[in-house]
Amino acid sequence: MKQKAFIFDLDGVIVDTAKYHYLAWQKIANRLGIYFTHEHNELLKGVSRVQSLEIILGLGKVEASQEDKDTWLVEKNEDYLNYITNMEADEILDGVLPVLEWLKESNQPIALGSASKNARPILEKVGIMDYFDAIVDGNDVTNAKPDPEVFLIAAQKLGKTAQDSIVFEDSVAGIQAANIAGMVSIGIGDKSVLNEAQFNFKNFTEIHTQFLQTLVNK
Repeated sequence: MKQKAFIFDLDGVIVDTAKYHYLAWQKIANRLGIYFTHEHNELLKGVSRVQSLEIILGLGKVEASQEDKDTWLVEKNEDYLNYITNMEADEILDGVLPVLEWLKESNQPIALGSASKNARPILEKVGIMDYFDAIVDGNDVTNAKPDPEVFLIAAQKLGKTAQDSIVFEDSVAGIQAANIAGMVSIGIGDKSVLNEAQFNFKNFTEIHTQFLQTLVNK
């Protein structure tokens, strides 16, 4: 069987940690008197922590010193880490495990390509670290999506070219990054939002073995 590189984003693709990011950011926003909704939180998908804070400050038109920003970034991360400490396997999104199982059994290389700096502890908490042959997270990259750096490093670690790589993403920036890299982009979520993806699925329960086999054979 041919081999392709299968690269997964983490938040919103494998696990739903967006709710924990939201709670942690909301705490900061509330303290600054900034109105911050679930809709606003969508703007932070696939975006680095530093950029996320800038977006929130922009929503409230709040000016702040670098010292204050650094303090809030640390506080946000500490709150977020407290939330994810209690994560368990039941937080893996529906349909993800069967896809990972099939890829593993088919000897397909699997990587994580995430902006999250907490990707490793999350994978450990939910018990799926062993599925991944390579992990590229926010600690390994300097450029945020839609820059394709995270996916290009992941493909390199798996020993595959961009043309032989397939990316699962739930953010517009992530889909754009995969497309810029020349990889196959698969949107997980709302098709009207992720309309730049080459393929779209509401979630992993819609992804069947036959489709995965087609991707491998391309």
